[in-house]
Amino acid sequence: MKPMQPLDFGPAWWPEELGQPASSGGQDGLQYAFFPEARRLAIRRDGRVTVYDSGQHRISGVAQQGGSRAPVFSSAEGEVTPDDLREIGPGC
Repeated sequence: MKPMQPLDFGPAWWPEELGQPASSGGQDGLQYAFFPEARRLAIRRDGRVTVYDSGQHRISGVAQQGGSRAPVFSSAEGEVTPDDLREIGPGC
């Protein structure tokens, strides 16, 4: 049996200083990466990266709501949208 390999998140599209995400994923043209130690959520949509302060939320997944393309993230604290979080600024 082969030893476990580290997770491969693919090429980094988020700001380098955030390191490796604890979780990442995407669908329908949106990608996210969550960095619990830094309490940051990076979102890439249509080629634009925005970083948010995730506060106490520990992001574990994402879903898009209909045609509005508004992502809803699931966390242990309940559902959260980017509008619920403080925007830190654009990423790379």
